[in-house]
Amino acid sequence: MKIISTLGPSSINKKFLNFASKEIDLIRLNMSHLSIEKLEKKNKFKKKNCKTPICIDTEGAQIRTKIKKIKNYELGEIVDINETKGNFTLYPSKVYRSLRVDDILNIGFDGLLIKIIKISKKIIAKVVRSGKLENNKGVHLENRKIKLMYLTVKDLKAIEIGKKYKIKNFALSFTNSVDDMIKFNQLLKKENKIFKIETKNAVKNFNKMIKYGKNFLIDRGDLSKEISIENIPIAQRQLFQIKNKHVNKNIYVATNLLESMIQNNLPTRGEANDIFNSLEMGADGLVLAAETAIGKNPKDCVLFLKKILKTFRLSKFRFYNKK
Repeated sequence: MKIISTLGPSSINKKFLNFASKEIDLIRLNMSHLSIEKLEKKNKFKKKNCKTPICIDTEGAQIRTKIKKIKNYELGEIVDINETKGNFTLYPSKVYRSLRVDDILNIGFDGLLIKIIKISKKIIAKVVRSGKLENNKGVHLENRKIKLMYLTVKDLKAIEIGKKYKIKNFALSFTNSVDDMIKFNQLLKKENKIFKIETKNAVKNFNKMIKYGKNFLIDRGDLSKEISIENIPIAQRQLFQIKNKHVNKNIYVATNLLESMIQNNLPTRGEANDIFNSLEMGADGLVLAAETAIGKNPKDCVLFLKKILKTFRLSKFRFYNKK
């Protein structure tokens, strides 16, 4: 059973990294929130202070916001989207020219939903559900798909750097098909690969995809953009049912495991129950994201996972002994 922790402002310090050497199995570097320059710096700092191996998690095929100023938008307000300059642009930039009138953009996790109403020198959209517009947030098209490269230019540079520093673990975000997996396998023939399940298409095709990889990660956050939140538990169970029919396959579970502990000292009962249920389904690892990247209590989050893992093992022992 692996504990994977995301490195960020709250955890990029000697104290946490020394702790991580003993308590964490894999340290995740999220390229969606890292520049190439910062990747090198963080890797060097980690190497000096921690023995735990690194996993470079790629950006993958996702649209993201690029904004200069955070703003709360109310229902009916007008939003301008610019191609290269202005307060609100999109990344990768070529996405701009693929947008159409009536496209609906679901932005971030604050609920913001905008509909494109006009395209001229810039794109004009109308807010159909209020929310906050922030920088570097994922953008999901509600009404159709736009074909994106499975890796960004930055991802390819990050992989080069990873190979240079002999990093052995890489994750492919937004793995969408067997074809994506084959290309990633060819690019990283000797390294350990984690394929992230965060699209409806990946859930649908998982029965085929599982044959082309060993390690998979359910990112329930981005997956909830394509599958309604109330159906996420069903999708998770479906993925585990397929995985449990195979030998030597691993699924890690991520997103909102201990979300409340970003601010609080203790988890909620619902979070504890969710983690326990994931373990009962057959989870082979648990992933802390914002909890250790930007949370107030990164160490306590890891210690709670260790505690619930111990409780889970003891509960199985007690159950079998009763039989």
